[in-house]
Amino acid sequence: MTDATPIKFSHPDITAKGETRAQVPFHALKTLWINTGTLCNIECANCYIRSSPTDDRLVYITAVEAAHVFDMAGPEPIEIGFTGGEPFMNPDMLAMAADALDRGHRVLILTNAMQPMMRPGIKRGLLDLKAHHSARLTLRVSLDHHTAALHDAERGSGAFAKTMDGLRWLANEGFSIAVAGRAVPDEAEADARAGYAALFAREGIRLDTEDRSVLVIFPEMDERADVPEITTSCWDILHVNPADMMCATSRMVVKRKGAARPVFVACTLLPDDPQFEMGETLAESLRPVKLNHRHCAKFCVLGGASCSAG
Repeated sequence: MTDATPIKFSHPDITAKGETRAQVPFHALKTLWINTGTLCNIECANCYIRSSPTDDRLVYITAVEAAHVFDMAGPEPIEIGFTGGEPFMNPDMLAMAADALDRGHRVLILTNAMQPMMRPGIKRGLLDLKAHHSARLTLRVSLDHHTAALHDAERGSGAFAKTMDGLRWLANEGFSIAVAGRAVPDEAEADARAGYAALFAREGIRLDTEDRSVLVIFPEMDERADVPEITTSCWDILHVNPADMMCATSRMVVKRKGAARPVFVACTLLPDDPQFEMGETLAESLRPVKLNHRHCAKFCVLGGASCSAG
């Protein structure tokens, strides 16, 4: 006998219960993400993008390709976010950041602050960018928890100490910095923020852990978790404005291995799902996004999270 039970997130327009799936109309471009490639110096236990030292399914974007993307975005200043993988693995990272800053944009670089960032040439380049553009350059460091045990459980033995070395260097040099953590089951957000505050106080790092743009605590994304689908009626039920969703104001550029040119995708969380690929130009990417993935529900609508700095 065939099991005809509908499967969640299997139809772009209709939920498993037969209701109309929600979608997010494009509102205004506030953040343009550049995925610098999926190569990373470490392999995390629960990496949402499956980065590793050997995974190059998203290859390095070049400074020339990034410049073309910036041209599409136009002259109006926005936020340019760089994510990976580890962005400082990309040999053009500093050049791309400099180009975006020279155009008047704000730049946010997501990094684990480990060996790739701490190479002498990268440190010199970052100091040069700060000297010319300090007010518009921010580095967000991934620090999964305020304890070494939980951070290292995700990123490997000794990772916490190395990341703290990088974070201290950034703080001591006066960079604008933020930290990204992960929500831990059975730990209240207030307790997590207090734990980070105590850590930074011990380290002499001045960060306002109550500021949610300075310390971002992301919900954990479990591919196996049962999450509800978002319908058109959910906006009113949950008192959520679709214009506040990340895909209402941002797009990400990726370059797939073997592809002739980069493409735009709807979301930083879903670079591999073909239904979220939006085209080769920014203009054609600015269409509504159907919330046909568990991350849309768990991370954005229910979790209220956003990868941008604003």
